[in-house]
Amino acid sequence: MDELEKKPNGSNGANNVSDYNSSSIRVLEGLEAVRKRPAMYIGSTDAKGLNHLALEVIDNSIDEAMGGYCSHIVVTLVEEDVISIEDDGRGFPVDLHPELGIPGVEVALTKLHAGGKFDSKSYKVSGGLHGVGVSVVNALSEWLKVEINRESNHYEQIYKRGTPQNELEITGLSTTNGTKITFKPDKEIFETTVFDTHFLINRLKELAFLNNNLNISFVNNLTQERYDYFFEGGIREYLQFILEGKTSILPEPVYLNKPDDELFIEICFNYASSYGETVYSFVNSINTRDGGTHVYGFKAGILKVINEKANLLKYNKDLSKDLFSSDDIKDGLTAIINIRLHDPQFEGQTKGRLGNNFVRKAVEEYVYNEFSGMLDKNPDLAKAVIERSLVSKEAREAAAKARDLVRRKSFLGSSVLPGKLADCSEKDPEKCEMFIVEGDSAGGSAKQGRDRRTQAILPLRGKILNVEKANIDRILTNEEIKSLIAALGTGIEKDFDIKRLRYGKILIMTDADVDGAHIRTLLLTFFYRFTLPLIESGHICIAQPPLFLVMHDKKEKYCYSDLELATYLDTVTSKYEVQRYKGLGEMSATQLSETTMSPDNRVIKRVNIEDAAEAERMFTILMGDKVGPRKEFIQAHAKEVTNLDI
Repeated sequence: MDELEKKPNGSNGANNVSDYNSSSIRVLEGLEAVRKRPAMYIGSTDAKGLNHLALEVIDNSIDEAMGGYCSHIVVTLVEEDVISIEDDGRGFPVDLHPELGIPGVEVALTKLHAGGKFDSKSYKVSGGLHGVGVSVVNALSEWLKVEINRESNHYEQIYKRGTPQNELEITGLSTTNGTKITFKPDKEIFETTVFDTHFLINRLKELAFLNNNLNISFVNNLTQERYDYFFEGGIREYLQFILEGKTSILPEPVYLNKPDDELFIEICFNYASSYGETVYSFVNSINTRDGGTHVYGFKAGILKVINEKANLLKYNKDLSKDLFSSDDIKDGLTAIINIRLHDPQFEGQTKGRLGNNFVRKAVEEYVYNEFSGMLDKNPDLAKAVIERSLVSKEAREAAAKARDLVRRKSFLGSSVLPGKLADCSEKDPEKCEMFIVEGDSAGGSAKQGRDRRTQAILPLRGKILNVEKANIDRILTNEEIKSLIAALGTGIEKDFDIKRLRYGKILIMTDADVDGAHIRTLLLTFFYRFTLPLIESGHICIAQPPLFLVMHDKKEKYCYSDLELATYLDTVTSKYEVQRYKGLGEMSATQLSETTMSPDNRVIKRVNIEDAAEAERMFTILMGDKVGPRKEFIQAHAKEVTNLDI
């Protein structure tokens, strides 16, 4: 355990180590059937499920930190399929469980629904309330090693596929407390056992934002890289990170903090000049992606304050009804909601939505009282918020008229399709795919090379509108966007219905140059802002045309990257010729079909969003209204450019 800062025994938390022992662990049922039906416990056995294993162990360490017992967590990628998570918390209990007669750590690792989180004395708040985390990790690992520093001793135990290989034994002395779990996922269970380092790094950074004064480190032994995160400002720094590239309406963000043992509430928000809302909510450091009662309470509190101040400052001419609706306060609202409570009720194991009813009222009252008092002391701040809401109200009303116009012209999910769309004959959406291509030249080749039964082609003229900078009524009157919306069939925003999707795959197919990259970014910005569920459910893909054609000895070889080209040329002993493709129009219909469109040969990348905050930030930097952050990004990443037109 040489990665952690050493501390004297007993100094890791507010309470004594003896308060947390094996009698704190209650067993609800034994560990069974996890290996037979792993998806029931971790969602899937693909890369997402694999990374979920690491998060389960990390969450245990975060729970120690939220309880005040842990100040440093180190996650180490030992090998591409071996990872360790180490903390300086209290350490797993090592005394014998009073009912089972085995060490507490063995109970936690081998019994489903067993853990100290069912006992409020051991953990005031916790993200892993279901108690299946570490035992499921153990069951789905080829091997797992647990090391514990506790009560001046160093303990170790080895497991294979959930079964202990030896008794918990003392292997040395220790002057610190803590736990280290190292495991290798089982190849018999998972489709891949290679951890996604980018995903893990983003999650660790997020956890560091949410738990200020907690050190979190990620060490990659394969690349010798190390990332250390420590944010004394907590979610205030998180909000600043998200708002990079946006123009803020309020000079300083609103920060609310209620340190209560029963319901800890921490909120930081501001208004930006952008459209739409960006609200990230967390309960006990778990990302509640679908919101819940804490989010409802937050928005209700803000709406009540803004309407009251609008009346007081005489912005509202009709006092018989509120000036603003909930939709009017959303545009530009950027917020982090971070709450902690002992017994959160989540909807499902994914913990996507909080359901505790009392939280809504408590958050609403707290936000109302604090925000109202703040605006009372600062009338200029109140005016700024009200006038931002007035702009949103006017935009919403204009958008409603634009939607009605567009809907009447059959562009929001009707059967009337744009004339430029070359549709396919198959009617089953799951068997159909649509290629979005740039320009008539590439569109012509794609139409000739496609499988007319299952492949549709939608050519777009030039670059579509940058929706990051445009209001909704302008967006809905743009011809290229109207064609795209009509072809998809789903509608957008409130009109969106994924059941109306006409194609199982939407493939963006652009030239391998700067303009092509720009068009991809514009299209992805549209999908992210207006049809996000299409990305989240895996329907959006990027087609990867080859960059090179190598010809030698009457043979042809397509290469999709510089590395693949260099590797192949090393094997060529005869004279060869290399053709560099910059545009899809340079390929014949047959070549385009064989290399980029045929499911038998093509290379495609599915677009996914593992870290919404980072995605939000990058779209703003690349497509937003501030030049400075975009310039800094280009300068910082200039050496990483792969497609450069000179």
